[in-house]
Amino acid sequence: MSERIITGIDAARSPFVGEAYARRLLAFVRDLTRYASGGNESDARRALVSPYSGVPNVDARALCVAAGERRTVAEEIAAERVPLPHEVSIAARRFARLLADVRDAYRAQGAAVREHLTTIELGLAALELDAAERTTLGALAELASALDAARAAGTPWEARELLTALDRLASPQPQRTLQEPQELQEPPDPRTANAPHVPKALRSHPPETPWVVKRRRGHFSASSLGAFAECERRWYYRYVCAAVEDRGSSASFYGTAFHWALERFHQEFPRADGAPLELLERKLDSYLATSFERFRSGFETTVEYELQRRRAKRTGRRYVAWFVERARAHPFAVIGTEEAVNLELDGYTFIGYIDRLDRDDATAAVTVVDYKTGSIAESAHEYRAKVADFLDFQLPFYYWARTAAGDRVTRLALVPLKDSARDVRPIELEVVPVAAPRSYSDSATGTIGIIELERARAKMIELAALLADGPLVRFPATDDPDACRYCAYQIACRERPLPREDRFGR
Repeated sequence: MSERIITGIDAARSPFVGEAYARRLLAFVRDLTRYASGGNESDARRALVSPYSGVPNVDARALCVAAGERRTVAEEIAAERVPLPHEVSIAARRFARLLADVRDAYRAQGAAVREHLTTIELGLAALELDAAERTTLGALAELASALDAARAAGTPWEARELLTALDRLASPQPQRTLQEPQELQEPPDPRTANAPHVPKALRSHPPETPWVVKRRRGHFSASSLGAFAECERRWYYRYVCAAVEDRGSSASFYGTAFHWALERFHQEFPRADGAPLELLERKLDSYLATSFERFRSGFETTVEYELQRRRAKRTGRRYVAWFVERARAHPFAVIGTEEAVNLELDGYTFIGYIDRLDRDDATAAVTVVDYKTGSIAESAHEYRAKVADFLDFQLPFYYWARTAAGDRVTRLALVPLKDSARDVRPIELEVVPVAAPRSYSDSATGTIGIIELERARAKMIELAALLADGPLVRFPATDDPDACRYCAYQIACRERPLPREDRFGR
């Protein structure tokens, strides 16, 4: 049987191409098996971007991005929010049915490995498989029969049985020759003596040819460019692999709820002198209560929800006090909240949303305000250094977007809303033609020069050209361990740097 399988592969394709397709098909079966047993969304997304899902890679990744962290790809396909060609839409719905079918087949009473693999094979019926791929499916059917025969009658099969066997198939094993002395051969391992037969066609594989990552042209955001500048490996996991991050922590939903409440609050009260302080406090408190109820499902426990809600209410009162105090010193009006910005630079499109825009009553100058509910720079000097080092493009991007729209932007501000025990103390940079040399002051206010913002704009264009036109082959990990602290992919990243405290301890 094994010799016949090998002959079939050699006759159909060259050994390298045949083995490469066998590996990809094997990975597709492995992802669907994991999904059938655990329902893990990351497994479903890996299967979707496989060539065997039937969905073109670009459209598959678009579905993953559109699903985000809150929906599954099956839900996104059913909702039909992503515009797809008719044939691709049919293929996507067929893949969603396959996800449901493999889960049902795994849970069915008296199910067997052979039935599971038959379900997957039926899902591939619409694809044109070549001889090497059909041979691979035949080898997997042979493996399934061996697993079913080795299991006691009436015993349900476990996914780990098939996954372990698939891992053995994917593990390269040394080839022995007829001239190899008998005494040099390793004795058989008693632990694997009764293991199912592994077809030779899948026992060893040559090294896989590296794939060149070619990004399609599209829009870019300041956050994606910042992610690439900070750690190319993290950008690769997030934007190329469409790897699944966690669905969000209580801290992230705290930020989402706070942003939602402030947007509604300033739509009703664009000026601080429009109502008494007590009324402003009550109104923001009411909007916060509504927003946290709206996003309640994002908090894992009632305790978490209540702690974050109370924290937001305390921070909200400090925010209103700062809002009123600032307006008394320099009267202004909020002229925009969650403003969508779209800027084209050298043929590349950049998009984003500005949390708040203020216009000074006396000078008509505009301040771009960005709310920060997480960790931010502790001083104006620190934030200016991040802009200079190309680690943050958000406020420079907003500056150029609003300048292109006709505004005279003179100030950039970060408003911290994380610590309910501290007064709101924004980090502010005044935009000037030529800024003074950077000082190591801990002051919350400072300056930034037009030339620094122009350098940031040029770097945005440079990164967009690199990502859009590539091609990219390698994505090195950052050498800054602080960037790994809250990275969702740090466990999967073998090249991440050691924490600073461990570098000289090993």
